[in-house]
Amino acid sequence: MDSTPIKANTKLNNPKSFSKNKFSKDNQPKSDKDCKLGVYSASNDSSNKRYKFYWGYKNHIIVDAISGLPIAETTTPADVPDFDVALSLLADTNNWFKLTGTNFIADKGYDVKKLYNYVRNTLHGHCFIPLNKRNSKNPPLTDDGYIVCEAGIKMLKDGKQYFDGFIKQKFVCKFCNSKDDSACPIQHPKYFNGKKHRGCTKYVIISSDYRSSINRDSLYFKAVYRLRVESKR
Repeated sequence: MDSTPIKANTKLNNPKSFSKNKFSKDNQPKSDKDCKLGVYSASNDSSNKRYKFYWGYKNHIIVDAISGLPIAETTTPADVPDFDVALSLLADTNNWFKLTGTNFIADKGYDVKKLYNYVRNTLHGHCFIPLNKRNSKNPPLTDDGYIVCEAGIKMLKDGKQYFDGFIKQKFVCKFCNSKDDSACPIQHPKYFNGKKHRGCTKYVIISSDYRSSINRDSLYFKAVYRLRVESKR
């Protein structure tokens, strides 16, 4: 599945237009009251992404990755997220064209848990979607799964908290129980917090859901994901 931008017929989309704030949400084009402000990638280079704003719509399409034939499509204002459309379009399509056991292939714009859960639990299929790093708020970890503090010292694991679909791993300062005021090499303010357990505390989210179980480095994942090119044609 993929989407493509459709520009509205307005002078604000003209690159030669020098109107002030032409891509401000408050500057609705007078020639098209239904279009919305959207953004799309103007470069395929993942190391140097360039984005462009436009007024208009988006066309969303489900394509058979083998034959290249379109199965379903819909058009929305440009500000509607791709993943929201994917959920509704998949559900509507499944009512008249059974998608049971489907391999859902899409780019990282569709990397949201509710879409994974729908494909897995309702369609009993599999997702082939790259991780969107913007959705990850975890600090970097060492190879053995520990956080390194600002002083360059490996923090200690201090228990887990269990939630629906994910686990929070707690990390504490190596010197959290120390009475030595000079133990922290950078004299971090949190080391002098006046509490029984001193120093920094950090958390890492350990997902236990379907999205996190996918091996995106496998040859199988990469081979199937390459079929996404059909939706770009």
